[in-house]
Amino acid sequence: MGYQTIQVERRGPASVIRLQRPEKLNAVSLEMAGEIEAALGEAAATVGVSAVVLTGSEKAFSTGADLNDAMALQGAAGMHEFLRRHKAFHAKIEALPKPVLAAIEGYCLTGGLELAMVCDCRIAGEGAQFGVTSSKIGSVAGWGGTQRLPRLVGLAKAKELLFLAEFVDAAEAFRIGLVNRVVPRGTALDEAVRWCEVLAERAPFSLKLLKTAAQQGMQMDLASALELETSLTTAIYMTADREEGMRAFLEKRKPVFRGV
Repeated sequence: MGYQTIQVERRGPASVIRLQRPEKLNAVSLEMAGEIEAALGEAAATVGVSAVVLTGSEKAFSTGADLNDAMALQGAAGMHEFLRRHKAFHAKIEALPKPVLAAIEGYCLTGGLELAMVCDCRIAGEGAQFGVTSSKIGSVAGWGGTQRLPRLVGLAKAKELLFLAEFVDAAEAFRIGLVNRVVPRGTALDEAVRWCEVLAERAPFSLKLLKTAAQQGMQMDLASALELETSLTTAIYMTADREEGMRAFLEKRKPVFRGV
């Protein structure tokens, strides 16, 4: 499939989706959102793809929403639909049955950070810069930033970042739990692909249900979340991959998972 705002490539078991709007520092337009959705669908359906990596350029992962889209909106109804459309796009990432990693270099700001936070894990190159700049332009981070940021870094730190609109570097982002790992500048994508290679050795159905349990459980009270965990663990018990995994462990050999 031909894309105008992204580039998709296969690197071993990784499907790499690269944001490709350098003149806009990879600002996320409605067109880009639709193309990422399509690429995610392709990755989900492709046998041999263990995980998806979202990445940008050395200069910017993404600096946020395309303000040209926002300025063209007609009134409150237009803004509401704009936000709904982008949140639906983010929901597709969260619902993808395969892990989605963000490989971040350079600027990762506001809508770009909101996109990164939707991913399951974030790997940052040294020198990457993170921030939410909405208060500088009289707006609110409306793609989930006010909700996902506190869940990742805690309420007090999230308020600090939201109110002050100051950037934090990769080391601070790691310290507060905003990113999972920091690697030398320019190597975030390579590290993300390495993670995908590890994930290729894990049971696909297990990864899918682990993602479901963790994400849905965060929205529940503890008792309900534990019931969900019990249901999913029971469901996977009857799968061939679960049997293969346990048998391989007892036989001291590498398991061969088939996704069933």
